[in-house]
Amino acid sequence: MGVLLILWRQRLRRDRWQLPCWILVIGAFALFAVSVVSSTYGTAASRSEILQVAIATPAILMLRGLPRGADQGAFTFFLIYAFLALLAGLMSTFLAVRHSRADEETGGAELVAATPAGRLLPNTATVLHGTAANVLAGLAVFGGFAARGLDPQGSLLAGTATGAVGLCFLGMGLLVAQCMGTSRGANGVSAALVVLAYVVRGIGDATGTPHSDGTTMTEGAASWFSPIGWGQQTFAFSGNRAWPLLLPLGLGAACLTAAWLILRVRDTGDSVWGDRPARTSARAGLNSPVALALRLQSGSILGWGLSGLALGLLAGSLGKAIAAVDNPGSGITAALRAMLRSQGISLTQLMVSVLFSIAGVLAAACALQAVIRLRQEEASGTAELLLAAPVGRVRWLAGYLALGALAVVLVLGLAGVGAWATLTGSGDESMPADALWQTVLAQLPAALLYLAVPALVFVLWPAATIAAGWVLLGLGVFLGIFGGMLGIDQGLRDLSPFTHTPVPHGDATDWSGAWWMLAIAGAVACLAVLVMRRREVGTA
Repeated sequence: MGVLLILWRQRLRRDRWQLPCWILVIGAFALFAVSVVSSTYGTAASRSEILQVAIATPAILMLRGLPRGADQGAFTFFLIYAFLALLAGLMSTFLAVRHSRADEETGGAELVAATPAGRLLPNTATVLHGTAANVLAGLAVFGGFAARGLDPQGSLLAGTATGAVGLCFLGMGLLVAQCMGTSRGANGVSAALVVLAYVVRGIGDATGTPHSDGTTMTEGAASWFSPIGWGQQTFAFSGNRAWPLLLPLGLGAACLTAAWLILRVRDTGDSVWGDRPARTSARAGLNSPVALALRLQSGSILGWGLSGLALGLLAGSLGKAIAAVDNPGSGITAALRAMLRSQGISLTQLMVSVLFSIAGVLAAACALQAVIRLRQEEASGTAELLLAAPVGRVRWLAGYLALGALAVVLVLGLAGVGAWATLTGSGDESMPADALWQTVLAQLPAALLYLAVPALVFVLWPAATIAAGWVLLGLGVFLGIFGGMLGIDQGLRDLSPFTHTPVPHGDATDWSGAWWMLAIAGAVACLAVLVMRRREVGTA
């Protein structure tokens, strides 16, 4: 027990900045959501009106949740729970990989295994650490909801559901860490699983069955294939049932058991999907820094690209599914369709645009990881070895920026191919091919900003690269994608690149925001390259 506590304290020290930030952000979002609902949707009538519009607009359900009535607590749960569970899932998977596969990569796990701790006790300490983190995250959600006067029982259940989903993904992250050979690959696959759970939950909500009261729905079947959907099934504030939490907790326990069984039999540093035997000499194609960067990042780029392809396949397949559950007798639905027709947009186009905003986030994350890899190479000292060869600092940085831009194009391109293939295969003609590819291109400028701005941070303040990059992306997603429904001031929402992403609708599309973002991204990238000429390279 003493060794276990020592290992746990070591993890607490390593995460003394990251973990409090995650927990405070999750709690702050819960508190902020209740405050916004109280000030913006203070009456039951206004909340009912919003829910009727949401039920008539599957695109809103994709991003928000499952309507379960106009009570203030139920309405707040509908607006914010899925996003809170998404954050808890990402926090848990990153924590799991950081204290398992990443430690094996750096050699730290082997040193600890040579002590009385052995090989299994560090994994136990990681589980204890992750459990404590998710308990605190759940308490932060409970505190954020209850502090603004929501029902304590519903608030506690909402917090418990957030923590339970986080524990589920903690187990998944530890299992993926046993399977992948690198921390980058493990982080990429784990994050993709969290996003996939969010999207599958959204599909289930969007294809659910509305009730006659116009403010509640029964979920579609897809929701039961998502841990986030299981947490949502608690119906906090409207049903307060706890039994669905057995599903994420059970899946998390199963993943933990599988991870322990694999860890007992594999060698330190090995993985289920091990690397192929290396060549005795490098290929001629590795003679440039760009080729080396591609070799180092090919796994993560491929992972983000396949995630984009899967999202595109889902987006293209939703058109007929939405039409099948649409309620033609609804006055709100008819008014919505009339408004969309006046703007030259079909309901399928609206759905695809919403899902492609998620594809834009995936592309931005892929670009951000290219810059993070720069920082990791510098901090580990391998960058100095490379720069000792006839490779300049500017060429090194420019190579990574070029690769990041190509990765963004790949992720969005695969998403577009997936959507085009399913739309064409299903015979859905409600979204022309040119409108689809315009929707793909519309996501490009915002993603490139998340390549250029973190690159400038890397040049000016290297130690802040990773934290600043993820914070900027998280704030951009929250303000740009969720800010409108939460009633956030337009001035704050305009700070997010995703707010300025165009929604193509024929010749009337306003592309000015996209052009401005492209210009800013290009200028910031050029500034980073220029400043890099005078910056020292080190490990600090």
